[in-house]
Amino acid sequence: MTEQLQPMPEDWQRALAIVAHPDDLEYGCASAVAVWTAQGREVVYVIATRGEAGIDTLEPAKSAQVREQEERASAAVVGVSAVEFLDHPDGVIEYGVPLRRDIAAVIRRHKPDLVITLNPEDTWGGVSWNTPDHRAVGRAVLDAAADAGNRWIFPDTEAPAWQGVRWVAVAGSSEPTHAVDVTDGLDLGVQSLVEHRAYIEALTDEAPEVYARGLIERFTGGAAPRFGGRPAVTFRLFSM
Repeated sequence: MTEQLQPMPEDWQRALAIVAHPDDLEYGCASAVAVWTAQGREVVYVIATRGEAGIDTLEPAKSAQVREQEERASAAVVGVSAVEFLDHPDGVIEYGVPLRRDIAAVIRRHKPDLVITLNPEDTWGGVSWNTPDHRAVGRAVLDAAADAGNRWIFPDTEAPAWQGVRWVAVAGSSEPTHAVDVTDGLDLGVQSLVEHRAYIEALTDEAPEVYARGLIERFTGGAAPRFGGRPAVTFRLFSM
């Protein structure tokens, strides 16, 4: 019998989502964000790069502008008004102390209960190789969530240590433990991905609306058998 997924915790108010690229949160996770913001929860997005190396037909400076605009529009669809960029170089993010420090600093400043990031594993489900940026940022987020609570680590950040992170939720994990019912957020999640129009048009000949709906429905529908038959966004949840 397939192990069932547990509902995500409900006793939190502020979440901070930290990922490598514009669009990383829109490949499924945004549907959960739409549900949370509709409940009155606060979610802030932090993107490590501006996605400047993500569109082959656009030189990096122009791509960065386009992708930042698309990410801000995408976030607004699901009720997120605060989007920040750390300006690490797209495609060559390095895991290490500088990245951990930047992420710990932003956690201390926003004081989240819940931190969200993307799959830091080597592969996507053992099938497709994951990118170095995803691996570096995801691992750094898991480490920095603990760093942020230790006042002796990175003592020179603007905000003091924050010990209030209770969980880190990893989206896209091959071993999820929890899920969010996105019945009410699925359409907004689709529209959020559609806002990355220039990026999608460089990836596929499908219309962005067709591409986004097919992908999001496939992801969320795939989790349904383990979550009461409901479309769901899955997470691997780590307690801090």
